[in-house]
Amino acid sequence: MQLTFIGATHEVTGSCYFLEAAGKRFLVDCGMEQGPNHFVNTEIPVPPSELDFVLLTHAHIDHSGKLPLLYARGFRGSIYTTYATTDLCDIMLRDSAHIQMFEAEWKNRKGKRAGKENVEPLYNMDDALGAISQLVGCPYNERITLAEGIQVRFIDAGHLLGSASIEIWLKEDGEERKIVFSGDIGNKKQPLIKDPQYIHSADYVVMESTYGTRSHDRVIDYEKSLAKLFQRTFERGGNVVIPSFAVGRTQEMLYFIRKIKAEHMVQGFDDFPVIVDSPLAVEATTIFHEHHRDCFDQQAMGLVDQGINPISFPGLKLSVTTDESRAINADEKPKVIISASGMCDAGRIKHHLKHNLWRKECTILFVGYQAVGTPGRTLVEGATDIKLFGEEIQVNAEILVLPGVSGHADNNGLMEWASAFLIKPKQVFVCHGDDESCEVFADRLEKELKYQAMAPYSGTVYDLKAGEFLRKTEGVVVKQQTAKQMKVSTVYQRLLAAGQRLLTVIRHNEGGANKDLAKFTSQINNLCDKWDR
Repeated sequence: MQLTFIGATHEVTGSCYFLEAAGKRFLVDCGMEQGPNHFVNTEIPVPPSELDFVLLTHAHIDHSGKLPLLYARGFRGSIYTTYATTDLCDIMLRDSAHIQMFEAEWKNRKGKRAGKENVEPLYNMDDALGAISQLVGCPYNERITLAEGIQVRFIDAGHLLGSASIEIWLKEDGEERKIVFSGDIGNKKQPLIKDPQYIHSADYVVMESTYGTRSHDRVIDYEKSLAKLFQRTFERGGNVVIPSFAVGRTQEMLYFIRKIKAEHMVQGFDDFPVIVDSPLAVEATTIFHEHHRDCFDQQAMGLVDQGINPISFPGLKLSVTTDESRAINADEKPKVIISASGMCDAGRIKHHLKHNLWRKECTILFVGYQAVGTPGRTLVEGATDIKLFGEEIQVNAEILVLPGVSGHADNNGLMEWASAFLIKPKQVFVCHGDDESCEVFADRLEKELKYQAMAPYSGTVYDLKAGEFLRKTEGVVVKQQTAKQMKVSTVYQRLLAAGQRLLTVIRHNEGGANKDLAKFTSQINNLCDKWDR
């Protein structure tokens, strides 16, 4: 009964944890690292083909983004998650595969002119579709048996549509242990989705610490603030451009704008157009409405019960095709443009910035976190010009940030979640935060709640039955790979994974008919004869 820490240890992204219990091997999350990568992550201890299943907390790519790679390397088990997360993963993993393939193609076009070798995408669309086919939807609040000695329950984490904390009961040799994975804990009193549910019992807890050292800004009257901003910008004859994450934040903005329009809060511009220019956001908005019964909060459900769609309204236009996207800036009527990506580092938002940043009558409104090094962060910090598509664009537009909007609980919200346990857990493992945040928050848990808490590095192994560390590791700083090393690594890893999957299939055929085994053996030998150099 062992827990091995793989990713999101002293880092904010790349969540991944390996458990071995009751004769099964499985993961909780399999996320992609995004942004700066400071520490080396250990590999999953077994070939992906030998994993029995995966549990997924939610659809964000830093928790789900490597599932297609897991499939590419031979994993063929089920991926258990909530119903809403299965639908969001359907669009988000396809979108991630598209980005991987597009970026590899772009690098190869550029590299070809410089005589460089081709770069391989991390995974392709077939891998994403394979992973999507393995998704199994589960309800909230229902204890489910996955195997003898393993039961799970998904609890609403209030972070994203379908997001969950996961309770896992493990039983071996007559002894049971309960471990809870917090997932990303949501911020209370946010629009649309419910507040996070609290869990009251656990032997062990693995919890996030994204905002472990920070408090959110004071929550404001969002609709009133947005209405004033719209009024001021439209009277100048400008557009309001909102760089927004396609899943979650875009739907929250639509929720606010619906009320602004319904209550005529922008004088003289009642029919102002609102355009969502992101195919992913358009699909996500449909999924949000489909799962309202499971995930919407009481206020949003009150609107639904009145026959009102809380994230739709007259004047809302959904832009999907590139021609529709181009037409947006050809129309001079003042409007609100919501487009991805939220940090302005990719997607259609860059085109809208190109057309609106230089116009002093326009407003660029940031409604989410801007990571260091992104164009969004550069604009928020007061850049006077920015390069887009090789062209220097002067920043004349009004640059604003909407305070208080966050899908993550702040340090006080995290403490509130942690303090809900009625009996102290034996051990709390603090992950999913930067180096400082993990350490500071673990220390706070010890001082204020008297919990036994620590922040493990990747490769740390803990025996859940004995209640002791089998191995404690230190962080290994990442060394940058060359493009050639990355290409060799990616291609060879796929080959190695195929070989490991073949061994798994051979073991599964033990006890089969001699005739079938002989045929299988002959096929393998023929393949080896062809490639043995």
